Amino acid sequence: MSIRVFVPRDTTALALGADAIANRLAREAAARGEPITLVRNGSRGLAWLEPLVEVETPTGRFAYGPVTSADIPALLESGMLEGSVNHSLALGPTEDIDYLARQQRLTFARIGITDPLSIDDYRAHSGFVGLEAALALEPQGIVEEVKASGLRGRGGAAFPTGIKWQTVLDTPADQKYIVCNADEGDSGTFADRLVMECDPYMLIEGMTIAGLAVKATQGYIYLRSEYPLAKEILDEAIARAEQAGFLGENLCGSGRAFHLEVRLGAGAYICGEETSLLESLEGKRGLVRFKPPLPAIEGLFGRPTVVNNVLSLAAVPFILAEGAEAYASHGMGRSRGTLALQLAGNVQRGGLIELAFGTTLRTLMEEFGGGTLSGKPLRAVQVGGPLGAYLPEAQWDLPLDYEAFAAESAVLGHGGVVMFDESVDMAEQARFSMEFCKVESCGKCTPCRIGSTRGVEVIDRIRANHNREDNLALLHDLCETMVDGSLCAMGGMTPFPVQSALKYFPDDFQRAANGDRS
Repeated sequence: MSIRVFVPRDTTALALGADAIANRLAREAAARGEPITLVRNGSRGLAWLEPLVEVETPTGRFAYGPVTSADIPALLESGMLEGSVNHSLALGPTEDIDYLARQQRLTFARIGITDPLSIDDYRAHSGFVGLEAALALEPQGIVEEVKASGLRGRGGAAFPTGIKWQTVLDTPADQKYIVCNADEGDSGTFADRLVMECDPYMLIEGMTIAGLAVKATQGYIYLRSEYPLAKEILDEAIARAEQAGFLGENLCGSGRAFHLEVRLGAGAYICGEETSLLESLEGKRGLVRFKPPLPAIEGLFGRPTVVNNVLSLAAVPFILAEGAEAYASHGMGRSRGTLALQLAGNVQRGGLIELAFGTTLRTLMEEFGGGTLSGKPLRAVQVGGPLGAYLPEAQWDLPLDYEAFAAESAVLGHGGVVMFDESVDMAEQARFSMEFCKVESCGKCTPCRIGSTRGVEVIDRIRANHNREDNLALLHDLCETMVDGSLCAMGGMTPFPVQSALKYFPDDFQRAANGDRS
């Protein structure tokens, strides 16, 4: 009887040699007369253990990792195909790995378990149950379920998803659109990529449900151009979904239509902002639009448009399949459901962690992340991408909750968590924030375009001890101007990391660039 062995094929695993592992495993097993069925699954998101190889046994799947192709002969000799733990890379039953077992996986329940392109596999794990439930409801009924779930945008702004959908549903038009913002550009983030590479039908299902909810018949996935594998997988998944009747003119025989296409992004961070994204999708330069009108009323090609992040849309199938209460029962306050957190930077155990809102940063970084990779004390953490504040130890017991973070002038954003040990120079990090804005600004408004350029110059003067105190005062004033005067969050939030560095790590601004005190 053939034994099923799982070798992931997401970008991270491939970069670490997963193809070579799969090839050698097939050769070595054949040479030993051991029949195996090789399944190229998605990643579980435990990046520190990749490539993670799993073997299906009568008692469940057993994990081995991180594996290299050179490890295969010894693993087979040790009894890997029987689930043996007699090897240093043996991790035991996959589901018992503490990093995984302590999570609350709703959106990411299937990743690493299924073959990403198999519709049969997807359906065997509750796939398209949410779509079938949505087809039995009127559009308003679908919107009410999403409202009741408490789902909020996972791309950064945290706007209630159901309210956005209601606006689009209530706006009359001959054509409406669903646009998925898959331009994942925040530092330390990879959750969107994992969805698209490891469970693409979940995103397809979520977007189709959104189309039914607002009476939209066309959807677009605006995909980060640096994600070629996600493009390949999504295109194939869309083609297979159309063939199986889960996309197209006649959804599941209902007579209702929804079409979906992938469009590559322009390689600009600003195109992650929804109106700039729409400009780019229309074939124009990615410049931020003035609001109002909101995209929900005049969006893509001037039509009512739902613009949601990958994780927002990926949460929808669970909500429709299990009911709004099943989702809303997780979390705290107005932050309902779960948050996909991505641990990166100077961390021992980086990866994806899906948890209900309310867990603290300290728990995340110490109990899941295991502290810094360098072994040096942790000094600062940036949450929410390059526009997020740098948080000192005094704030690590903050619950991961939108309102709790907002009260501290911090943001959860897309859930990226980047850790820094004691060797970090926070004045240099503040400079990086301003320089990032200088490079990525669309240039439409003066506070962002000119403010970020001046910001880099001012920080350079501070670090060089040129009229340090006067320039520190000027930097504070410049940050306030950018916050109050910028057209969008790009310029309006760039000061957050700078202001937090000034507030919590002031000594670093009294140190010259060469490290000497002045």
